[in-house]
Amino acid sequence: MNRLVCLMLALCWGASAAQNAEWPTDGKDKQRSGWQQEEHILTTSNVKNMTLLWKVKTGNEARALHALMPALIAANVMTASGSKQIVLVSGISDNLYAMDAADGTLLWKKHYTYTSGAKGFELPPEMPPIMGGKTPATLNFLEPGGSSDTPVIGDAQQDGKRPVYFIDGGGMLHILNLADGADLKPPVQWEKGKAWAMNLDGNTLWLPTIKSMTAMHLDDMDHPMTPWVSKSGGVWGRRGAAIDSHGVAWLTTGDGTYDPPKEEYANSIVAVEIKDSKVVMKDYYTPTNWEWLLKRDLDPNNTPTIFRYKEHEIVAASGKECRLVLLEPDAPGGANHQTPMFRSDLFCNEAVDFQDHGSWGALSSWEDGQGNRWILAPFWGPAHSQFHFPITNTPKTEKGGLAAFKVVEKGGKFAAIPVWVSRDMDHGEPAIIANGIVFSYGSGDFTQQASPDKGLNFDSSIRARQANHATLYALDAQTGKELYSSGDQIPTFNHFSGVTIANGQVYISSYDGTLYCFGLKK
Repeated sequence: MNRLVCLMLALCWGASAAQNAEWPTDGKDKQRSGWQQEEHILTTSNVKNMTLLWKVKTGNEARALHALMPALIAANVMTASGSKQIVLVSGISDNLYAMDAADGTLLWKKHYTYTSGAKGFELPPEMPPIMGGKTPATLNFLEPGGSSDTPVIGDAQQDGKRPVYFIDGGGMLHILNLADGADLKPPVQWEKGKAWAMNLDGNTLWLPTIKSMTAMHLDDMDHPMTPWVSKSGGVWGRRGAAIDSHGVAWLTTGDGTYDPPKEEYANSIVAVEIKDSKVVMKDYYTPTNWEWLLKRDLDPNNTPTIFRYKEHEIVAASGKECRLVLLEPDAPGGANHQTPMFRSDLFCNEAVDFQDHGSWGALSSWEDGQGNRWILAPFWGPAHSQFHFPITNTPKTEKGGLAAFKVVEKGGKFAAIPVWVSRDMDHGEPAIIANGIVFSYGSGDFTQQASPDKGLNFDSSIRARQANHATLYALDAQTGKELYSSGDQIPTFNHFSGVTIANGQVYISSYDGTLYCFGLKK
């Protein structure tokens, strides 16, 4: 009898633990690893049986190419109808949706309006026609307006309420109760401009916009900090900034000039920290070929990832040029700020193409049971013909894929050696890792910004009409072997979104505002 009771308790505990995984921020954690360590339901053996559990068409209107941001997940949230696992997803048109993870039932929705300063979607008279049209679908994809950030879910407060932090397109910070969407505090005006994913480090909320990096202490919201402004090259990184163990935020900057006396740090990986009431630059790494990169629009636009390996903290970064670099947080570029700890050969972008090739989005990282540290880099276009991956999966990459590296120690320094490259994906996107499985997807995005006959054209509807559809993949994390594909179940593409997982359910969205949930049938 005692053995039976123990067995029943163990089974109950296992079922409960399996439902406690969360995904509270873009990239799962403040280091932007993309690693779901609490996943126990999906395995390399059963993931082939994954199926579409539910889908919800939110009604969010696309702006430019943007639609829904990556879904966030919180477990055991006490609502008026009991404890629920909640899926939170934001839409570019200033929408927030909270759904029941069990079946996609909408629990609450918020839509925000504000004065943009512009009349409807009319362009200023001096704006060239190539910079976008006059409807949300035709806006310039570089500046879509609206709520382009991914929110973040905080830990439970003393009263048990889970706060949600969200920036609308007018730069207003909203702090909501995850259970019902009610305001926990009055909204506060913060930073305007195209925002990337927010990050929460203890009591400090970090907000990157296309031009600046700023932060706010949540116990002192009446005194906003002076942001660090990129004086050349915008702030990039789809998952926003990664935060290291000392509270330093790491980000990448776009095309521009490198001139330290003028405080210009374009084409760089930059570390910023808080000093008094200001966000200031702490250190940086700029490649020696930055001017060559500038001329070809090959900036390092990925969100870095941060991890520990053999008691050392390491920053990994990449970009459109398609090299992987490892940096030491205390001296990311060495004495001259231009010498990284490790710099790989080109693993893609042999064509030196600024729009259809290169590594885009964000890097991911995880550690296997043998203590090996892995880095995953998404890319567009084919893998470089001269770069050797010991394992090359098929079909061979042509439109994009995922590259896997292991971190090794060589002569007291750390390097990243290639292990496998995935099958072909139609524009490989940032990966997530769970229980020995790598989940990634081909976005199906049509990424050409220029053509020989028309030159540059930023009307987003042109790209949307030529896009394919998104495809979700599950790969063996050790070999990259395909374990599952969603095929053509997602009929439209997505742009600059992401995939998330918790408690055996994988979430991905599409341009038409639909959120898909894949998993095992009960």
